[in-house]
Amino acid sequence: MKICITLATYNGEKYLAQMLDSLVAQTRPADVIIAVDDGSKDSTCEILERYKDKLPLEITKFEKNRGHRASFSTALEKASKLLADDDLIFLADQDDIWLPNKLEVMSQKIGDSSMTFGDAEIIDGDGVVTESSWRKKACIVEHLSQQALLTGYTNVTGCMVAFKARLLKTVLPIPQDVPVHDQWITLCATAENGYRAIADKVIQYRIHGNNAIGEGNKTWSEKLQTNLQWAKAVKGSNLFEKMPDESCRFLDKFIQFLELRFSHAFLSPLWFPWILKNARNIYPQVHSASKMIARILFSFVGVSTAKKFFNKK
Repeated sequence: MKICITLATYNGEKYLAQMLDSLVAQTRPADVIIAVDDGSKDSTCEILERYKDKLPLEITKFEKNRGHRASFSTALEKASKLLADDDLIFLADQDDIWLPNKLEVMSQKIGDSSMTFGDAEIIDGDGVVTESSWRKKACIVEHLSQQALLTGYTNVTGCMVAFKARLLKTVLPIPQDVPVHDQWITLCATAENGYRAIADKVIQYRIHGNNAIGEGNKTWSEKLQTNLQWAKAVKGSNLFEKMPDESCRFLDKFIQFLELRFSHAFLSPLWFPWILKNARNIYPQVHSASKMIARILFSFVGVSTAKKFFNKK
């Protein structure tokens, strides 16, 4: 079994050497590391070149910035040409530090699943541990149904993931309107042999002011719009044809539900049975009964009304 790491970089000179040092220190070394640089203007590419004698690096450099998703798509396309079905792919971000046994532990624990994901310590820009568990800090649900993932909610962070290369047959090409690549990979895993969470902390996840992706700062309405974009991207993808009929019907109804919230002040009471039946999938992050009731009731409020009377942004 080969292990391949895909690494997307962009103006990452501040932390990249620490990241690469943590790859050098792995108890089970990677067989190939595919690095794609997204048009960096600093010394990122020079740092990558310096590590070619320590790591099995294959470096691709974009002349112009094409975005985070394009970088990882390119890396995964390259990986698909090098790997057998049971080989493993790990996704890496330039700011993080991998714990020494990450590759060893995750390759042992993926089992028959298509994908697995671990936990992480959170560190700040100075490398100081600020939280002992990303999963606890972010209230991560360890397993979500396929229908919950179709709403745009995700429980998986790419830098904590390992997946089997055969999954690339479903993952690629990543649809243009998919907002985040790891969200797409997770959904694809539910259409194959599923995914599993492991309790092990596998990285130090750095959250700082310049993160491309962190805890997020979108407004409520922007999140709804992103979820609608995601749902439509899935509906227009080849994956839609592989999903069970129940999931397809749910996605169609969910798209209609979001579109009506953007176009109407209030939803019709006729939506109540569907919202009640699917509340756990629409709001998987809500655990208390009182909060779930509040979410269900607020589901009937359109975006314009929420902004005008409920102080939503």
